[in-house]
Amino acid sequence: MKVLVIGANGQIGKHLVSFIQENDKLEARAMIRDEKQAPYFKELGAEIAVVDLEDEIEAIAKAADGVDAIVFTAGSGPNTGKDKTLMIDLDAAVKTMEAAKEAKVKRYIMISSFDTTREAIQSAPESFAPYVVAKHYADEWLKSTNLDYTIIHPGLLTNDSGKNKVELATTVARGEVPREDIARVIVESLINDSTIGKEFQVVGGSTPPVEEAVKSV
Repeated sequence: MKVLVIGANGQIGKHLVSFIQENDKLEARAMIRDEKQAPYFKELGAEIAVVDLEDEIEAIAKAADGVDAIVFTAGSGPNTGKDKTLMIDLDAAVKTMEAAKEAKVKRYIMISSFDTTREAIQSAPESFAPYVVAKHYADEWLKSTNLDYTIIHPGLLTNDSGKNKVELATTVARGEVPREDIARVIVESLINDSTIGKEFQVVGGSTPPVEEAVKSV
């Protein structure tokens, strides 16, 4: 399975491309914004597609040509304004869904925010609310498509070393989770069709290992 990783140069994306390249069942194509970001991925043996998420749908569809799955791990980041949140976390996300259709790619995995319900929007701090709104509508758009989607809602992301153990269910108590373990969850979701049409929250845990947790969805 060839996987287009959108947002490959992000912290989850780098872990994900590395894990994909280590998996005999998977192969990565890293979508990056700048050719200067390429050496890391070339070292891993991954394919490269240089595309800006603010480009047109056709450019993204070209990057997706010939792949079997798309993973959206991109984000505007905590230091951008509401405009970038709108352009990346909502508009760009929807463009990648439309690009998937154009490229005839059915499998699509979205890395969302921990809670994107209407209640979460109403209770979010003013500075964080635009991000939750963008993720809410991107998730809803994805669910309205005919794509074979999975929506992953990670807890508070950390750069701690992954433990390969998570708590994963439709709803879980808020908590932290290493980005490395979210990348593991994505890999297992790609190779387990039982996750198609599902969305779930993920936080760090003591048991079970990621592989078993994903199979239990």
